[in-house]
Amino acid sequence: MSAAFRIVTDLPVPPERAFDLSLDIGAHLRSMAATGEQAVAGTTDGRIGIGESVTWRARHFGIVWRMTNEITAVEAPRTFVDEQVRGPFARFRHHHRFDATPTGTRMVDEITFRAPFGVLGRIAEGLVLRRYLIALIRERNRSLAAELGDAGTGTGTGTSTSTSTSTSSVGQGPASSPSVS
Repeated sequence: MSAAFRIVTDLPVPPERAFDLSLDIGAHLRSMAATGEQAVAGTTDGRIGIGESVTWRARHFGIVWRMTNEITAVEAPRTFVDEQVRGPFARFRHHHRFDATPTGTRMVDEITFRAPFGVLGRIAEGLVLRRYLIALIRERNRSLAAELGDAGTGTGTGTSTSTSTSTSSVGQGPASSPSVS
């Protein structure tokens, strides 16, 4: 079983700008400054592309973690996917989508993850990890919005979140999607 959530952020810029900034290693590092995140291997600066990977080093829950993610799909400027190939999760997949709207871009982050350690991992997913990851992605999106010149979205305006926990097998979508906006 996997846990999943979705975050929707509206940005007043064209999809191309949001897409490009989302693939920029420097922008990611700036958005995760509070965790002391560093890019320590693979593509460590500039724009990351299909088939490329980056190893992140950051402190979460007082522990220094390393996580290597690979860009496994790109359809510019509409979507890309990054997936953990090594790291703390049993599974981690982040699908980024950029939809044009009359006022700019609707950026959609769909995260699916599974903690290690069987039943104990499932308990951690529900009690801590899901909320922690939602807060990290929201902070990332606030930082991206500020860089794109939309400090209003950075304070929460124009963003909404819907979340769900998957009860389906790995590789399938969530069984339900209750909104918690």
